Amino acid sequence: MRRRRVKITGVGPVTPAGIGREAFWRGIQEPVSYIKPFTKLDAKWGEFIAGTVDDEMLKQVFVDARSDHPRHLARHSWFGAGAALLAVIDSGLALDELHKMSTAVVIGTSVMDFGSITQAIHRVARKGMRGVMPRVVETANVTQVATAISETLEITGSMQAVQSSCCSGLDAVGAAAAMIAGGDTDLAICGGAESPLFLHPMLEFRAAQLTPATIEKAERHCRPFDLWRTTGTISEGAAMMVLEPEESPRPAYAWIAGHSFYNDRDGVLCGGLSNAIKSATADAGLRLNEIEVLSASGPGHREVDAAESKVLTEVFGDSLERIAAYSIKGAIGNSLGGAPAIQLAAAAIGLERQGIPPTVNWSYPDPACPLNLSSSARVIPHDNCLINSHGRGGENAAMVITR
Repeated sequence: MRRRRVKITGVGPVTPAGIGREAFWRGIQEPVSYIKPFTKLDAKWGEFIAGTVDDEMLKQVFVDARSDHPRHLARHSWFGAGAALLAVIDSGLALDELHKMSTAVVIGTSVMDFGSITQAIHRVARKGMRGVMPRVVETANVTQVATAISETLEITGSMQAVQSSCCSGLDAVGAAAAMIAGGDTDLAICGGAESPLFLHPMLEFRAAQLTPATIEKAERHCRPFDLWRTTGTISEGAAMMVLEPEESPRPAYAWIAGHSFYNDRDGVLCGGLSNAIKSATADAGLRLNEIEVLSASGPGHREVDAAESKVLTEVFGDSLERIAAYSIKGAIGNSLGGAPAIQLAAAAIGLERQGIPPTVNWSYPDPACPLNLSSSARVIPHDNCLINSHGRGGENAAMVITR
């Protein structure tokens, strides 16, 4: 059977910069950070900063769509359901039409719902057996995000979750694209969702120096590829995409052309990213010198940014300077498994509109990170875009989308 081309026909971002296509795009076009002091945790545990989603704006999504507001969902599942609803609306699909189609739901999430897990542990510690919360067995599971999407949209079909650390959202889209290309389904709702802003794992992230221990200059802290970057910043968010085959009547934001993933080896940070980039580009049928725009992983972490830059220098050589690059994490932080899906949403909109967002807080170029960056939004005519992702456990993923 001939493999079908796969296109993105709808995007649904739920992010600190904005909810929905237009609000999100406007938000990340501005040279501002949406990272703020995070005060929902007891002050006795110290200071935290984070990028957070506006709850009231997300609730309004369900009201506007005349959809029942999901109850008793873990936060990442709520994000996923809202993002999926937005993506379907954005594609122009009517829900009754969607119900007649062969549909797959594939989501990526890095961590379980630590909020309900921690709450359940504390309840049992206080109340003994009377405090047991049976529903946590279901709601805390990463597959519950896919279940929430299926129930919100009232669809049936194949359903799965991908867990590959911070690459989860991108790998989920890659898996869904492969299903459509192979004829296993005619439509997929896919992407990533994450909400880690609970006491655990935030204490652990801070101890691992993945998020700062101060609220001073919160909005200036996450500085991708900047000379004075430190640890990066943890955030929450989601993005879902509607994928369809080439024969679909709906127009494409972009085409999923290539996807690959490799693990680090021999303890070399981002060591597998080189293979992922080369394989994804080859999968797209392109040469490396045909990549024109790069959505970098760029979490603003001193070692990770430098390691990604080293790989990019080795892979692209002298041509790296002509590839327009950016990281959106200076604006919205790092939402772990949700982050690469949000990157993909930004890249797809950017490909359609021929522009790219700024790298917020990139003020002092680091010689160790010789990327073609800008702290301002840019109009960049381009046909091919590379999206990078790297996970703390040594995971790497890359995807190439084309116009």
